[in-house]
Amino acid sequence: MLAIACLLMTIAIYWAIKRLYRLRPVIILSPLLVTPVAVIAILLWSGIPYETYNAGTRWLSDMIGPATVALAVPLYKNAHLLKKHALSIGVSVLAGSTAAVVSSVWLARELGLSAEIVDSLAPRSATTPIALAIAGMSGGLPAMTALFVLMTGLLGMMIGPAVIRLLKIRGDIARGVLFGTSAHTAGTSKAFEFGAAAGSISSIAMILTAFFTLVTAPWILDLFG
Repeated sequence: MLAIACLLMTIAIYWAIKRLYRLRPVIILSPLLVTPVAVIAILLWSGIPYETYNAGTRWLSDMIGPATVALAVPLYKNAHLLKKHALSIGVSVLAGSTAAVVSSVWLARELGLSAEIVDSLAPRSATTPIALAIAGMSGGLPAMTALFVLMTGLLGMMIGPAVIRLLKIRGDIARGVLFGTSAHTAGTSKAFEFGAAAGSISSIAMILTAFFTLVTAPWILDLFG
């Protein structure tokens, strides 16, 4: 019963914060930021073991895959944009995703971080399932990778709009590629606030980033190793 209560608590917190964010769309009220903090605080205060919490909420993580598939709907509606700009989107995402891995690995090496941390940090710009898979293959720590992915998404949501304003980025293609490549799911959610077209481009950019990262990250890690 306690595990079920943890599940209902998590859903209720997310629902409440989501409604609040719609009323006041400021980054500090983002469900991706507030929900984990609130859940952790409640678990620490109540003394509920993580194992018990995870037993009740495990299926929420399993829903990441189906939720990603649901992005096919806006992609279908904006298929004409994808076909028209396929080359520019593909090249931009490849360059951005490769730069993300290279900069992460290089900076981590320069800071003298351990090999496990470097391997965990490399796939941070990919979606969580792909990032965890890459970390597992390269010897990284999945828990650390999940944390880095979350931080990347939140930072992308925070910095992305400022970059758009600073550089005066007007096109939906550029906005979508920016969010999808740099901040995966969280960025895509933010991109939809700029319009359905930007969100759809961000969706495909997110998927391509996951694919390119899966291919390039192991090679880049070997190169820097």
